[in-house]
Amino acid sequence: MTSKNTYALVLKRSLAVGVAALGLAAGAAQARDTVLHIPLADVLAMPEAQGKLDGSVKFFLAGAKTPRIEKRMGSDSSNQKTNGVGKSDEFGCKWAALSALIAFQNSAKREGANAVVDLVSYYKKNETKSDTTFECHAGAMIIGVALKGTYAKIAE
Repeated sequence: MTSKNTYALVLKRSLAVGVAALGLAAGAAQARDTVLHIPLADVLAMPEAQGKLDGSVKFFLAGAKTPRIEKRMGSDSSNQKTNGVGKSDEFGCKWAALSALIAFQNSAKREGANAVVDLVSYYKKNETKSDTTFECHAGAMIIGVALKGTYAKIAE
């Protein structure tokens, strides 16, 4: 073999090893799925929530004490994601949850509801109930919150 052919062979092997290593690293990065449980109260207290949630719709996790429910309406779900790059998992979870609450607020107003009750985490359509927290999943690049709840008219 000439030195030119040897150099080409070494370069090809190095490139193949590099591509394989990059593929393994990308696969490992995509596989991250950190589960966090964030208090709903923390999302409602975010400064960003103050300008987006107007208070006309109240939010209650399943099992939480609610005012008297006068009328239950339809159920709905919201699956919100955010780019996790440059955000802590906790902040990304709160941001995604705030997006879900905004979507619920807008739909509740259209339905004539003033509350969303029985909110549960609904990741991959699996319900997880807590009267204080919701479940969030943080991956290498994407952070997501899925919630399901029922629109209601509550006593004020």
